[in-house]
Amino acid sequence: MSPILTAILVLGAIGLILGLVLFLVAKKFHVDEDPRVGQIIEILPGANCGGCGYPGCAGFAQACVNSDSMDGLKCSVCKSEVMQQIAAITGHAVQESLPKVAVVRCNGSCQNRPRVNTYDGARSCAVAALQTGGETGCFYGCLGCGDCVSACKFDAIHMDPETGLPVVDQDKCTACGACAKACPRNIIELRNRNKLDRRVYVSCVNKDKGPVAKKACSAACIGCGKCVKACPFEAISLENNLAYIDFEKCRLCRKCVDECPQHTILAVNFPPKKVVTEQPAADAQPTVAPAQDQEQKNS
Repeated sequence: MSPILTAILVLGAIGLILGLVLFLVAKKFHVDEDPRVGQIIEILPGANCGGCGYPGCAGFAQACVNSDSMDGLKCSVCKSEVMQQIAAITGHAVQESLPKVAVVRCNGSCQNRPRVNTYDGARSCAVAALQTGGETGCFYGCLGCGDCVSACKFDAIHMDPETGLPVVDQDKCTACGACAKACPRNIIELRNRNKLDRRVYVSCVNKDKGPVAKKACSAACIGCGKCVKACPFEAISLENNLAYIDFEKCRLCRKCVDECPQHTILAVNFPPKKVVTEQPAADAQPTVAPAQDQEQKNS
């Protein structure tokens, strides 16, 4: 027998043996997948954004099937109807939760926060935060490199070239949280979509004392506490020289907006306030000039 034919037969025998071993191993360790996993994957949007906290839609579907309830399981991209379908497949009740939207809690625009140095490194917020701390004197605000834009899979956030800050498109935002996770300064927060998408929040994360924060950014929170005293619902707290509005307690009265001397508290999607002018009373009597004035007029 020729050496070539012998080699072919030996390799074929080895391949056959290995194939048989793989077959037996696959049979031994085969796990039957719950058909409900496939049904849930079919109705999920397939974004694989990770906003649910699981590795993609398949991981979320597996978690829904394995869990004893739907508590803590929420696909931020799905509509409530889809979550109801998932609940019907798993046989669990789903809790209704308020939709959320990403909010950029920094108002340090190019005008409010002047540059003090130049960053010439990689255009990455994560890298800039480790190397120089940014181009401004604020070591808490937006770095402006757009890591949040790159992280968003729904084209819902863009950098404003005039302000140098990210802007969220609330119509496209699914509240997946990818932008918040990508921001090394933690200036992006997921907040409830209130009635008519109205929101009131402190657009600053600077924890320095008032004079230092104001020197770095003219729109920074100075920790004066006026907003805390003005809030009738105890929705505002002051910690580490920084005010924060609890969106669960806030009733959107906007009293804090009027009290803030720095105009750091923003009210979004509200109509302009009506200016109330005092009308003279109908029965008001005309004022009578003093006698001396009357004499001067007659002379």
